[in-house]
Amino acid sequence: MRRFTTIFAALFLLVATLTAPAAQAAAAAALSSRTHLFYYPWYGNDSGGYRHWQQGGHTPPDDVGANFYPVLGPYDSGDLTGAVEQHMRWIEQSGAGVLVYSWWGQGSYEDGLAAGVLEAAARHGIRVAWHLEPYSGRTASSTVSDINYLLSRYGSSPAFYREGGRGAFYVFESLRITDWTALDQVSSSAIVLAQTTDTSKVAHFGGMYTYDAIAGATAPGWREAGAFCEANGLVWAPSVGPGYNDDRAVPGNTTPTLSRDNGATYDREWQNALSTQADWVSVTSFNEWHEGSIIEPARSSPPPFGYETFAGAYGTSGAASETAYLDRTRYWASQLGLPSVNLALGKTASASGSQGGFPPGNAVDGNASSYWESANNAFPQTLTVDVGPAAAVGRLVLKLPPGWGRRTQTIAVGGSAPAGYVFDPATGNSVTITVPAQRTVSLTFTGNTGWPAGQLSEVEAYAS
Repeated sequence: MRRFTTIFAALFLLVATLTAPAAQAAAAAALSSRTHLFYYPWYGNDSGGYRHWQQGGHTPPDDVGANFYPVLGPYDSGDLTGAVEQHMRWIEQSGAGVLVYSWWGQGSYEDGLAAGVLEAAARHGIRVAWHLEPYSGRTASSTVSDINYLLSRYGSSPAFYREGGRGAFYVFESLRITDWTALDQVSSSAIVLAQTTDTSKVAHFGGMYTYDAIAGATAPGWREAGAFCEANGLVWAPSVGPGYNDDRAVPGNTTPTLSRDNGATYDREWQNALSTQADWVSVTSFNEWHEGSIIEPARSSPPPFGYETFAGAYGTSGAASETAYLDRTRYWASQLGLPSVNLALGKTASASGSQGGFPPGNAVDGNASSYWESANNAFPQTLTVDVGPAAAVGRLVLKLPPGWGRRTQTIAVGGSAPAGYVFDPATGNSVTITVPAQRTVSLTFTGNTGWPAGQLSEVEAYAS
């Protein structure tokens, strides 16, 4: 019996070895390489005591420095077969293909855990990019050394993320350093992103990102940054988050709180990012528990220390709410993966009526400042765009001029029931709608709280 058990075990190992690469490839294909999650490996609960969980003067395990309580409790980032393995399963569930590893310099605690996280990520088809944090003494030259170190030490891992053969490196608080000329030394091997929307501060960088989960709600400067990156061959990776609350981790801090609003905040930030034609969308964060910006599952019945929960997010409650933000990330990651060619641009547009000087062609001219306006005080009104027989539209982006005041327009898309769509200057006066595949965009307007007519500056249509 022992001999047959040994043979069976050997055969099982052989089959697993042969099928593992195929399984990993299939997993990677199902994930979005354009969706990046900021990942923090700085937690500990080993024999040396708790690490990070006690921030703000708290006493783990039940009392931790966060406004939400992890499903896993105050875990150890070095628990590769437990917490880290579960993280990779959850990241798979989110549809994100890349985690951005918080790294604090050569020989740091986080550096010591990197190899194990890369191995765990590889088993799940997940790739790893790098978040270069502002450790003491960081300079432009040391950053170049760090990039070369990471490429040399971890570059052979199958989980090491590359785009066009180059590794990806986000530099947090890049504005602390004014001269980044040294980055030219690694431009052929690394895409290095600056944390800013100030286009005058990105010389020598390969792209831009924002990180700030609070700013994502209003997206200041995002359109300009996206346009600059598009024009200059740079990567634009705006950052989105579900909310922000660091009250327990930083008592007395004056940083404003950003409510999750049952998921509406996360949706709004994703819409802001997609409306700027992002190359990548970086999510703040998978597990920055101190700032309450996590999508990692939070316990629906936490210990009695005044924690918040995800209850109500996207209509969920109880245990189902714990993974609500993972599931919503998968939805948005799928939208990001859709083709980015505007099929309506320059196509034929017609309307049931127009106000003089504001014809339907203004809605497909690529200019967000020009607009179509229907005949006034004469609802319903229709606007139709024929994108052509070879196209099947699955996503619409409707826009008004960015400086216009907030309004709700009641619109029926195709044969759907009318619905109210909010155009808010705080979110770029842009609305994203997923629709069944169709070749003709037909919009029927029956109301507008801002003006007695149908109005649109742009109809953008993207393939299903």
